[in-house]
Amino acid sequence: MDVTEDEIRVGRFTFRTDLAGPPDGAPVLLLHGFPASKAAWREVIPALVTQRRRVIAPDQRGYSPGARPAAVDDYDVDALVDDVIGLLDALGIQQVTLVGHDWGAIVAWFVAVRHPDRVDRLVAVSVPHPAAFGWALRHDAEQQQASAYMKLFRIEGKAEDVLSAEGARRLRAMYEPMPADLAQAHLHCLLEPGALTGALNWYRAMRDYRDLGPVTLPTTFLWGADDTALRRAGAERCGDFVDAPYRFVELPGVGHWVPELAADRVAQEILDLG
Repeated sequence: MDVTEDEIRVGRFTFRTDLAGPPDGAPVLLLHGFPASKAAWREVIPALVTQRRRVIAPDQRGYSPGARPAAVDDYDVDALVDDVIGLLDALGIQQVTLVGHDWGAIVAWFVAVRHPDRVDRLVAVSVPHPAAFGWALRHDAEQQQASAYMKLFRIEGKAEDVLSAEGARRLRAMYEPMPADLAQAHLHCLLEPGALTGALNWYRAMRDYRDLGPVTLPTTFLWGADDTALRRAGAERCGDFVDAPYRFVELPGVGHWVPELAADRVAQEILDLG
């Protein structure tokens, strides 16, 4: 299986993007989260290509060297959504199966709500609908405790210092128990000049998403039951914000790194073979 890396231009930015599969295949766009990279999908892509899917996996804003603006406001969710639509336009894709993990899932939820004509199906991994997650942040003590790290991530400069100190010891620890080659690929991306600040700016630009409306297209939500960052209260509330066929897939014994550690199941659900 051949995966090629290309630079896709969207406005003033270029996005480092992995491309695989037949050009005439049904397109699947894969959006990674934090602190990851497009390598998150490395073990997922082969099964998709085998089923003749055209796969697009970009390093997103802040992660791609050609898309690292300095201002926090440049990482508002509106800009992140525009990046996705711009990628589709640049590749001549009208409609796509949209898949996102972690922060990539948040962007995918927004794209599905705001641009339902560009998405035929949504597969969100780990992070539920932002309104469900926001409810858990406000009302669930377990989720509040699990998300306490966000306070550090929103402090400019200090978060970078803490995560990069001692040879990026704390950042490296976040990848456990991910396979070493995938962890190293993510780390290589995040330690490029400016990348860690760009990635953390997603947290700094975060706002209350409780007003995001429901998704109106077929949706699958995958959640690792052992995820220490995303707890059950939000996951179980997710379906309240989908006005379409909905499938909730709980993965016992799986933590946060679902694409890396449960790649076969993720591919199966993307292909709607669950």
